[in-house]
Amino acid sequence: MVCKVKHILYFWFALFSVLSQAQSNDIIKDSIERTFVDFYEFKNKAKMSHALEKLVTILDLSDSINDKKSTAKVYMLRAELGIEENYKSFNPTEIESYLKRAAQIQLEIPDSLGLGYNYVLRALTATRNTSYSNADKHFSDAEAIFEKYQSTDDIKKLKYYRGLFYLSQGINNRAIESFENSLPINDPYQPKYLRAKVHLNLAKAYKNIKQYEQAKLNAKIALQIANSYDFPIIKLESTQIIGDMYAGLNDLKNAYTFQNEYIKIKDSIYNIERLQSVALARANFDNEFQKRHITELVRQYDDSTQVGKRNKLTSILSSALLIIISLLTISLYRNNQIKVKTNNLLLKKNSELQLAKDNAEKAMKAKAQFLSTVTHELRTPLYAVTGLTHLLLEENPSESQKEHLKSLKFSGDYLLTFINDILQVNKIEARKLAVERAPINLKKVLNDVVNSLSQTSKENNNKIILSIDKGIPDKLIGDYLKMSQVFINLISNGLKFTKDGIVEISATITEESDTQQAILFEIKDNGIGISKAMQENIFDSFSQGSVQINRKYGGTGLGLTIVKSLLELLNSNIQLESKLGVGSTFRFPLTLDKVEEEALSHTEIIGEEKTDLKNRQFKVLLVEDNKINQVITKKIIAKQNMTCDIADDGYQAIDYARSNHYDFILMDIHMPGISGIEATKEIRKFDASTPIIALTAISLDDNKNDFLKDGFNEVISKPFDPEVFYKKISHILS
Repeated sequence: MVCKVKHILYFWFALFSVLSQAQSNDIIKDSIERTFVDFYEFKNKAKMSHALEKLVTILDLSDSINDKKSTAKVYMLRAELGIEENYKSFNPTEIESYLKRAAQIQLEIPDSLGLGYNYVLRALTATRNTSYSNADKHFSDAEAIFEKYQSTDDIKKLKYYRGLFYLSQGINNRAIESFENSLPINDPYQPKYLRAKVHLNLAKAYKNIKQYEQAKLNAKIALQIANSYDFPIIKLESTQIIGDMYAGLNDLKNAYTFQNEYIKIKDSIYNIERLQSVALARANFDNEFQKRHITELVRQYDDSTQVGKRNKLTSILSSALLIIISLLTISLYRNNQIKVKTNNLLLKKNSELQLAKDNAEKAMKAKAQFLSTVTHELRTPLYAVTGLTHLLLEENPSESQKEHLKSLKFSGDYLLTFINDILQVNKIEARKLAVERAPINLKKVLNDVVNSLSQTSKENNNKIILSIDKGIPDKLIGDYLKMSQVFINLISNGLKFTKDGIVEISATITEESDTQQAILFEIKDNGIGISKAMQENIFDSFSQGSVQINRKYGGTGLGLTIVKSLLELLNSNIQLESKLGVGSTFRFPLTLDKVEEEALSHTEIIGEEKTDLKNRQFKVLLVEDNKINQVITKKIIAKQNMTCDIADDGYQAIDYARSNHYDFILMDIHMPGISGIEATKEIRKFDASTPIIALTAISLDDNKNDFLKDGFNEVISKPFDPEVFYKKISHILS
């Protein structure tokens, strides 16, 4: 009887132990599942250090109940994080080790669906390594598994991953098809996140094929989901795409708004503390992976040695192996510690450098935009000043009035020169200037500059001597405008700082081939000279040597800065020799291409005289929103016997152009409603022949070539010299 009771007690004790163990296992499995949910939550909210910590927690829980399926899944998730790191920390060897270990477990269990996703991740890894044939094979292997198990949700997600593959290869139409076929996309952990990712990648594909409206629409859907569920990385990328799309659609206001939002989001995600915590969490996970890998190697070795009898030699070898493995573990741990410290240091330095670079770029951009805005706004009232002064001088004022008007004209011209110099420096610094190549008459360029400065030379009783090498041909390829600016600045500088003296200009051939001529230019004066100390910064902006020189001789202090920058654009450099009280010599070389005779016969030479507009009658459409500018421009036009209709905005201009015939149209650019550019594009839809001339107070972003692409025939910047205005009009109409 006692024996029976004992057996019954043992039975119930064993049964209780089994039930307790099973209950404990169920609790741990629930913990693993909740931790996976937490992992996806942290990952999707860009809290990568917390996400990696959750993966380590799952490994520990999985070890306690020998849950190999969860362990393999953790290794795949770690590999997927590496693949998604935007190529910055992409380590194919490291990712391959995770996927290989996961595959070993999945084949051992077995876990076919898990193995299918392993093939998907291998395909994406092969894509990043530009092994495209391997990528396609891995996708096919995954598809075969998912179809075998008739897993509809997995097949849908596979279409999303194939879309990523096509997008990375630039096969945008197939990428769009794959992404659209993946919707609706289901996932037990992150359905909203994957849906947002699909729309984000659709936006990228549409952007690549320049379908900006579709790109913007999908990016906005992605952004809406990201804002609702707080997905920072998707917020960042979709905001950037929307800003780019607005820029592509010429909606600069919205483009600027989204660009600012993009910078804010980026600064909130990528900061030193977060990057350091991610680096530490990554190193900690890698250590855990290495330890488990070594433990598995030891287990495999123990299993293999259990087959036969253990002899003394086997024991020695086993001990030696354990010692080696222990030393390897210590070595790996130390290496990882060093890696973490080095990584932290590099992250810190990189972040500091990036921050400094970003701040410098922001400051430069703000300065450029400020100067551009100021110079642009100053040109409009200055147009009224110079224009009215010109008109008053032509209306036979009294002698006393004439003196005042001349003084006003001088002040207006000086202010305009100053504004033009600031804008020129601003454009050079912002890299907005391009070198033009066209046939020019170099001798005529130099003669024209000298003639235009003849009055200036008389003011200080100076003499200009021009010496041009006889071997220089009449026509060479060069940039007429930039070369003229260089010569004007250097020669006028020599005249300004010289009194009762001589300014010599020489052009000498130093080297010649069948296609090119190398010419050395020298501008020499016997004026006040420049001290050694001042020569070091004479080419800096607003530098004139001293305040006394600025007060005595005037000027902006930007002339030599512009000269140096323009010559750098022309692949040249300027040299200075000077001595106080003796004079200064500026010299620079230019290599110019020769003009082929055939090309010359079909090419207009820059700088030739144009026909006069006098005694010719034209009908003109003036598009201008500023009333004062309307009056001034109309009077300047009337001086040449031209009649004029005035449109106050772009819409009215389109109506006038459609209803009337004009010999040419003068179009202001910046107007309320639609801009002059948009109005010109509309006019060009029904009138491709009438010359349209842009009248603009040029800003930093204005470029003549851009205007010509938009349908304009010529660009005249406000305020303008009436004679230059007439010459350009004559050139267009001839």
